[in-house]
Amino acid sequence: MPFAESRTPTAEPLLGDDGPAWLHVHLGLYGRWSFSGPRATDVAGAGLRGGGNAAAVPEPGATVRLRLEAEDLAADLTGPARCEALDGQGVRAVLARLGPDPVRNEPGDRERFVTTIRSRRAAVGQLILDQSIAAGPGNIYRADCLFRTGISPLTPGSEVSPERLGALWDDLAATMADDVDSGVIRTVPPDLRPEPVPEGDEEAGRFAVYHRTGRPCLRCGTTIVEKDLVGRRLFWCPGCQR
Repeated sequence: MPFAESRTPTAEPLLGDDGPAWLHVHLGLYGRWSFSGPRATDVAGAGLRGGGNAAAVPEPGATVRLRLEAEDLAADLTGPARCEALDGQGVRAVLARLGPDPVRNEPGDRERFVTTIRSRRAAVGQLILDQSIAAGPGNIYRADCLFRTGISPLTPGSEVSPERLGALWDDLAATMADDVDSGVIRTVPPDLRPEPVPEGDEEAGRFAVYHRTGRPCLRCGTTIVEKDLVGRRLFWCPGCQR
C-alpha cells in the first residue's frame, strides 16, 4: 500500500507526519500507473506503463482516476482498488492495521511475523493473506512461497516451527523484492523452470503451483491440487509440502 506526498515538502517528511497531505493508493488486481510526456521513458517499476516520448502531455482519458503532473511528465492512475487523500492521522490509522511488509523487511519484522503466526490456530495458508500479519502477499506469493519452503498451507500456524516460518518470511521478502522492478510476478524457482515450457502448461514458466491444478509438480511429479480456503483458491503440492 504505497503512500506519496501530494506537495513538495521543505523537509523530507516521515510517513504519517502531520502537515503534508498524503495520497493512499492500493493498485489491487487492475490498478496501473501510466506515464506520458517527453520524460515518460525515464520512469519504470512495478505497476507502471510508460507512455513513450510524446511531444506533449495529452488530456487524461475517461478512465483516469487521478493525474499527477509535472513539467514534461504526467502520471495517470486507472483501476485502483483504493485512491484517497489522507492527513497524518489517517495514514497512521492505516499503518496500525497492517503487519510488517516483506519488501521493506525492516528490523524486527521477521520476528513479529513468526511470533504472530505461531500464536494462531488457523491454517498458515489463511494467515499469510491476513494483511494485519503481513502487508502485501497475495494469492500467488501465498501459494508459491509456501511451496518453495515446503510448508503445507493447511498446517495450523501454531504447529509450524519458528525456523520454518523464518524461512518463509525470508522467501517472501526475497521473492517479492525481486519482482518490484519488473512489475512481473515470477515465483517458480530458477532451477525448476522448464525449457521449453510445456504446451498447455504455460503457467509453469512463471509459477510453481499457483494456477497449475491437475498438472505435475515441477519438483516431484505429484499432481498439484487446489481447494477453497476462506473464499480464495489455494494451490499446493501434497508431495513437497508437509
